[in-house]
Amino acid sequence: MQDARRQFREAVGRVARGWLTDGLPSRQGLDQAAEELDRLRHQLAVNGLWPHPPTMVTATLDDGLGQGLAIIEKYAALIGMQLFPLGLMQSPEAVIDACSRHQPDYLGMTILQYDTEDDLNRIARHLPAKTRIVAGGPVFNGDPDFSERTGVHYAAKNVAAFLTFMLAAEHG
Repeated sequence: MQDARRQFREAVGRVARGWLTDGLPSRQGLDQAAEELDRLRHQLAVNGLWPHPPTMVTATLDDGLGQGLAIIEKYAALIGMQLFPLGLMQSPEAVIDACSRHQPDYLGMTILQYDTEDDLNRIARHLPAKTRIVAGGPVFNGDPDFSERTGVHYAAKNVAAFLTFMLAAEHG
């Protein structure tokens, strides 16, 4: 099982490194890559990258479409994370409540607007001690200090950066 998990980890790493080097493919290309990695995962008979998968609550505060969140959720599930998706346009209270109930390792969010700063700060202050915020969205590119001001532990530029971060994370 260790060898199969290592093979899957290496395949995910190759995909992420390729995207970091060459840029992300289209949405169709992202979906196709996910299908190929999923086939490999099934062939190798592994559930994901870790023997004991991390958990993640996902949500948006200000994103009514959720395209980025859908991609992150797809790849998080693919690599074996246990997801608790809340959905789009969630209130800070709903996010805090879900994190209190599920005690996740990660809170995954997409943030589009700068006016979410106070809400994100409130969420960060009320999370379980073990929960780390992994977020993405244009505000992190436009304001490099936004993540530090709001308590975000890691701002992922895209799904390739998210995968690279998760590959480096230590879990069971």
